[in-house]
Parts: sequence; C-alpha cells; structure tokens
Amino acid sequence: MPNHPAPRATSEGLLTTMQAINIAKVTTIVGLVVPVLLLRLDTPRVVLYLSLHVSYCVWWLLEQRLFPERARQLFTERLGPAGIVLAVAYVGVFYCVPGWLAMANPAPLRSITAALGIVMYVFGSLINAGADIQKMTARQLGAGLVCDGIWRRVRHVNYLGDLLRYSSFAVIAGSAWAWLLPASVLLLYLQRIEGKEQSMARKYTEFEHYRQQSWKLIPGFW
Repeated sequence: MPNHPAPRATSEGLLTTMQAINIAKVTTIVGLVVPVLLLRLDTPRVVLYLSLHVSYCVWWLLEQRLFPERARQLFTERLGPAGIVLAVAYVGVFYCVPGWLAMANPAPLRSITAALGIVMYVFGSLINAGADIQKMTARQLGAGLVCDGIWRRVRHVNYLGDLLRYSSFAVIAGSAWAWLLPASVLLLYLQRIEGKEQSMARKYTEFEHYRQQSWKLIPGFW
C-alpha cells in the first residue's frame, strides 16, 4: 500500500504516524462525500472520482484489520500536535483537491478519459498492494534484500504503484491543477528514495548488483 510521506516525529508523541494518517483518510472521505451530498452532484466525473478515491481510503483503513502485522511494521513513529496537524492537512485535506476540482469541472467526462483513469487506478493499486504484501511476507520469513518478484526490475515499485493511483485521480479530475497532488508526492518520494538507496547500499552487499540490474522508479527510463 501507499507509503505516505511521514511528518516529523517526536520521541513522546500523542499518536503514531499510522494513526494520524488514519485520521487523515477519514478526513478525506468526509471532505469528498459531504460536498457531493450537499450540492447533489451526480455527474459521471464526480461519481467515478468518488468511487475510486473513497474506495481507496476505505481499503487503507480496512487493510489494517486484514493485515495487522503491516500496521505494526509501518509508520510507527510517534507524532506531536504539530506533526498530527501536518499529516491531516496534507494527507487529509490537500488530497481532496483533485476531487474538488472534479466537482467544479463542468465538462462531460470522455469515455477514453474514464478508461485511462480506471486502468491507472487498478494497475497502480495492484502494483502497490502486491509489492507491500511481498515485502511484508519476506520480512516475516526473515529474508534480507527483497529483489525478486515484483521488485525484480524496479527498486521502488511500491512508490510507482502509488504514483499511478494518484495520477489516476488527476486524470479523472480533468484539471491541470489536480496534478499538484501526484507532483508533490513524487517530490517527497524522491527524497525518500535517495535515503533508502543509501541505507540499502550500506546494509546489503548484493545491493550494487541489484542496482545495476534494475531501474530506480520508472521501468525503461530511470
């Protein structure tokens, strides 16, 4: 699943980062559903957008019940008040922006746009979930560097899936401003990628060979 950028943690925080993101996901659901109900919006663009984005948020929350081990492994840093506010503002409110732009877009939704958005969402979700499940299982089995299966050709394939999914929201929204969300996530992920690359290089002797045989984020390009 998605690896959301983690706000600055403190040693004695009020909530874990995972708990803060959960609050943010509920905030996104409310921020998208309430305007649609109040304004009685039922255009194909709005209905499709809500179907994709709200189902993603619900799955994020449901997944922690289905795979509790994941919740114990990821985003365990504790956040203070400022970190919690930042998480909710970014992951909760800012993530609503493409949806609000979709609601404000009066243009009819073209079939090709809908198809492209759905394909990107489905493949992005499958890639992200498959990558997370493989890595979680490998950790439970005590494996070292995960560099086979879905990770074989792309070293940060979970981020790739995440970006495809967020890009699908921008496609459905039909506004250039909606691309601010995937663009901001990409910038944050690039910072995390560099840190992860350095960490893996220090930790695993086989990482250099893996690096030479794979792409960092985008297959065939980079």
